[in-house]
Amino acid sequence: MRKIRWGILSTANIGIKCVIPAIIAGQQGVVAAIASRDAERAARVATTFGIPRSFGNYQSLLDDPAIDAIYNPLPNHLHVEWTVKALEAGKHVLCEKPIALNAAQAQAIVAARDRTGRMVIEAFMVRYHPQWHRIRTLLQSGRIGTVRLIQSAFVFPVYNPDNVRNKPEIGGGALYDVGCYPIVTARYIYGTEPDRAIALLDRDPTLGVDRVTSGLLAFPDGQQLVFSSALQLAAHQRVVIFGSDGRIEVQVPFTPRKDHRCRIVIDSGKSLDGSSAVAEELDPIDQYELQCDVAAEVFRGEARQEFPIEDALSNMRVIDALYRSAGSGVWERP
Repeated sequence: MRKIRWGILSTANIGIKCVIPAIIAGQQGVVAAIASRDAERAARVATTFGIPRSFGNYQSLLDDPAIDAIYNPLPNHLHVEWTVKALEAGKHVLCEKPIALNAAQAQAIVAARDRTGRMVIEAFMVRYHPQWHRIRTLLQSGRIGTVRLIQSAFVFPVYNPDNVRNKPEIGGGALYDVGCYPIVTARYIYGTEPDRAIALLDRDPTLGVDRVTSGLLAFPDGQQLVFSSALQLAAHQRVVIFGSDGRIEVQVPFTPRKDHRCRIVIDSGKSLDGSSAVAEELDPIDQYELQCDVAAEVFRGEARQEFPIEDALSNMRVIDALYRSAGSGVWERP
């Protein structure tokens, strides 16, 4: 087996803190090069992680024939441009979410994939975590009966105006950054697409980003997602899945630490004081490592791509509908 040789497009924190260590720890890839618009910073990061090559611009990384795949954690407004350029340079791509700023932009990535024959994956690491696989197994087995409602929350505090999440012109805001997780996991659970969306959005009067966005998605057969996302509230995340015979609560659904056990609570609902609940715990694991190893297998043609880029396009359509609804005040169709 030949390991995938990764090139890291920028020195973004998500790459330094999560993805580069995950590739190094994994079994399927190596980090062969890193690029930054700041050559000195790229060199420092390369030295820190033992990366053999660094570049002072992004194009040089794409032009490197020794690179098989690119990880793109650039700010949201640059996802499409540099993912398309990477595909056209003959590289596979793992691109951070959201894949674009809207579905129309995302179509350019679909076209580039079809034109080049290279593969592209949107980096929703949560879908590779065993806790979500276990949840779907529990639901498919009928453990809590028919599921009709999901409640999700993903909030944390980001006040620094220089943080990319607080810059509306480059794709900042709560819905793009964290609201996308409740959407993608609800679609994963229901296995279908919502047909209506409505949203309530509060913008920071100084920064201009949506600091709190809540939404309601209507799925076929009456299924619903109710969610909230925020950038200026105390950190919290939770998913509760309600069925006719019980509920499942996911205590750290989106960013569980790789050194902590995950806990899923299954409650029949026979007692409101929690005495009817049982808990399952899953061993610590790095969901970023799982994601990168699966991506490498897909890029080598050894595994099926479970979530093709069309899935990212569908998620983007829902986000578009929510933003439209926040402006119109009425239901919108993805």
